[in-house]
Amino acid sequence: MTATVNRGMATAPALPHDAHRGGFYASSNGKKAVMAVTGAVLVLFLVGHMLGNLKIFLGAGSFNHYAEWLRTVGSPALPNRTLLTIAEIVLAVAVVLHMWSAVSLARRAAKARPVKYAAKRKSQAGGYATHTMRYGGVIILLFVIWHLLDLTFGVVNPKGGDATPYDRVVAGFEPSRWWVTVFYLVAMVMAGLHLRHGLWSALQTLGLAHRYAALKAGSAVIATVLVLGFVAVPIAVMIGAVK
Repeated sequence: MTATVNRGMATAPALPHDAHRGGFYASSNGKKAVMAVTGAVLVLFLVGHMLGNLKIFLGAGSFNHYAEWLRTVGSPALPNRTLLTIAEIVLAVAVVLHMWSAVSLARRAAKARPVKYAAKRKSQAGGYATHTMRYGGVIILLFVIWHLLDLTFGVVNPKGGDATPYDRVVAGFEPSRWWVTVFYLVAMVMAGLHLRHGLWSALQTLGLAHRYAALKAGSAVIATVLVLGFVAVPIAVMIGAVK
């Protein structure tokens, strides 16, 4: 009788283990969605930051005026740096959520496959992408810290924090500090590789995997344009085109 009743009863489908804890964000799809959204925020920032950097080719006055505008936008309705501070907070939160989601997904993948395959099933391309995202992210983080200390706060800049933004950029990438320029170039290349793979993965997560070739090409173009736009400034300073 018991067996008959049990066979006749409908059994509710088991929920994924991670769906029981923390809601949507605790799931793998939730973390991927957060990575996609925060990644989009960071890409928009990079585009705006690159365009602002390129103003240095218009001369010291234009570049310094742009830097001042960033601090005073919204004034006098709002105190100076209000909108800039809000943007900085949003970026900081986006970076933390992006990195935390990436680490959580990596740990979850490792736990799901605790025993290594006897045969190496991961493709070379997959391994390359994984190492690029992992170690590239560390290099980018170290670069961001140095970049802030150098060009934003002037702590490690030869001109110091009291110099104009234009003078700090020129002093920061002067030929005698070639190692800073090399570090900048390496970080930008890693950022480009990180961005290319990140855009491609995010768009596939959004259900566009059927446009594989277009996604791959588009991601590569966007990443290349951003890298070239960023490295143009330190190279121009190094060769004396900006001084």
